[in-house]
Amino acid sequence: MEPGNFTQSSEFLLLGLSEEPELQPLLFGLFLSMYLITVLGNLLIILAISSDPHLHTPMYFFLSNLSMVDICFTSTTIPKMLLNIQTQSKAITYAGCLTQMHFFLLFGVLDDFILTVMAYDRYVAICHPLHYTVIMNPHLCGLLILVSWIISILNSLLESLMMLDLSFCSDLEISHFFCELKQVLQLACSDTFPNDMVMYFSAGLLAGGPLAGILYSYSKIVSSVRAIPSAQGKYKAFSTCASHLSVVSLFYGTVLGVYLGSSGAHSSRSSATASVMYAVVIPMLNPFIYSLRNKDIKRALEKFRGR
Repeated sequence: MEPGNFTQSSEFLLLGLSEEPELQPLLFGLFLSMYLITVLGNLLIILAISSDPHLHTPMYFFLSNLSMVDICFTSTTIPKMLLNIQTQSKAITYAGCLTQMHFFLLFGVLDDFILTVMAYDRYVAICHPLHYTVIMNPHLCGLLILVSWIISILNSLLESLMMLDLSFCSDLEISHFFCELKQVLQLACSDTFPNDMVMYFSAGLLAGGPLAGILYSYSKIVSSVRAIPSAQGKYKAFSTCASHLSVVSLFYGTVLGVYLGSSGAHSSRSSATASVMYAVVIPMLNPFIYSLRNKDIKRALEKFRGR
């Protein structure tokens, strides 16, 4: 195929999760429901935390930031998917595709960093309880979130700008429900070696680094919990990080499953279906995971509803 440099008016085609016409109303209803639950659930967490002075602590500060990022994360993909189903169109402009890719990378990496910061917060709370308020002061908490934003923005900006140098063939069909970086790169006719190197290096550094930090934090937490003499004390210490551990396991489990599996026998369409887990389902489940086992959040939500 002859390569051609595309302009702002060029379009990609998002094939979505299924091309069966009879499944489109079902997909529309399902994803609309999940999106509304995600937005409302995470918004309730943010409002409950901000309205209750007892929850103005580092742990809940990070949780409210995670909820905000989860809303933004799903909002980069689901509204466009719903619009395409409703209008029976698969098109997304070249500029729209790059914009979606940029914000998906930004909020995906930011989600990862905030989970890591939350693991560090639990490490300090359990391993250094007497120094917790001194170490996790408002200045450090704000700095951790700011650095997470800066790194996420710079990474997504770099990878998005590098896409501008690529030329694409006439086959512009993306077997996904959003502009996923790896699949867009596969459509390029020009040399993608620099893009591939940056993509894999970023994935190793910005996913592997935080994962190593989380594993280190929890190894220290497990050692500290094992040193607690009473079973009740062990349960109380571990219960403070059980929700976070559940979210981390789901997030990394599905992301690794999608991206390690997609390089093997899995097709692009099955990879897209699996991506629903980390891109849609996990942000939807986060409010339930953090509220069902958390008495403080439950109490704050009851107070908020009672106003």
